[in-house]
Amino acid sequence: MNSVNIFDSLPKDLSVEVSEEIIHALTIRIERIVSKGHSSPDKGWYDQDENEWVMVVEGKAILEFEGGSKRELSTGDYINIPAHVKHKVVQTDPNQITIWLAVFYSC
Repeated sequence: MNSVNIFDSLPKDLSVEVSEEIIHALTIRIERIVSKGHSSPDKGWYDQDENEWVMVVEGKAILEFEGGSKRELSTGDYINIPAHVKHKVVQTDPNQITIWLAVFYSC
């Protein structure tokens, strides 16, 4: 088994947000997401069939939930978003890389 560091091999081109799958199994999927000044696509809200536990490993971001509530996240902050809770990323820090660790899971 090889160990890997979440800060290794960061993408140099961040003209688009980069999402990389780390683990995928029957009831769980783990991704590293790297952003810099990105927000959710204009098409609307994320409405996922899976629960999502997400942590900002480094950087800053603002999440918005249907109904208008917002949650600011910075390095070390995490949140659990139940399945079908509509949400979107309003903004990630345009001046530094934001690294997310997202765990999608089914119960």
